[in-house]
Amino acid sequence: MSGVMKRMGMIFRAKANKALDRAEDPRETLDYSYQKQLELLQKVRRGVADVATSRKRLELQLNQLRSQSGKLEEQGRKALALGREDLAREALSRRAALQQQVTDLETQHSTLQGEEEKLTLAAQRLQAKVDAFRTRKETIKATYTAAQAQTRIGEAFSGISEEMGDVGLAIQRAEDKTAQLQARAGAIDELLASGALDDHSGLAKDDIQAELDRLSGGTDVELELQRMKAELSGGTSAQQQAIEGGQQASGEDRAQSREAPRFHKEQ
Repeated sequence: MSGVMKRMGMIFRAKANKALDRAEDPRETLDYSYQKQLELLQKVRRGVADVATSRKRLELQLNQLRSQSGKLEEQGRKALALGREDLAREALSRRAALQQQVTDLETQHSTLQGEEEKLTLAAQRLQAKVDAFRTRKETIKATYTAAQAQTRIGEAFSGISEEMGDVGLAIQRAEDKTAQLQARAGAIDELLASGALDDHSGLAKDDIQAELDRLSGGTDVELELQRMKAELSGGTSAQQQAIEGGQQASGEDRAQSREAPRFHKEQ
């Protein structure tokens, strides 16, 4: 059971990976990465600003303590000049306490100054990397866009794109149906000509009937031509009767030729 579940999980992950790969746009991924780098750079700069603010605050405190220390020293001198040794001793004691605070603040100030320098250097390096990534990102995006456009143009010309593929299939189906109808029409014509199918419209004729009609038609033309020549040359009534007799005989021959197939069919 565990083997089946592992296999199903692997299939699901493979299909999900394939779907994500189709949905992923490298340009969007690059823009997202660049945005994250800008956010990181902004955090580093904010850190530099915070450290610089703390350093500046310590500098203000140091200046105040040093000012107080100098004031206490001056007060001790005046007290000692006036014979107030006790006051001078108290002023020097307070000055010593302030001096210890000044020493501690100077240590913290040196530490913050070192951290500020490190963060500033890191921000400069990160800024250089972000600028280089932005340049490379835009280059990759432009190259990808050009390749995508070239691919689409190539697919359109070759007819393998999805849209052109649908058009090609429609054309192929239309051509297949046209060829099928043409073949069916040709087959029906052949069957009618061979007599395998009856033409109820009375328009179709077999080969023998067509040949007979052609011969009879040619005879009528010749007889009509002879009659016209006789009229123009002023021929005798006997010639005209002969021509008319030939026309009548030709008409009877045609009638017999039409009755012959019917007679054979009835037999």
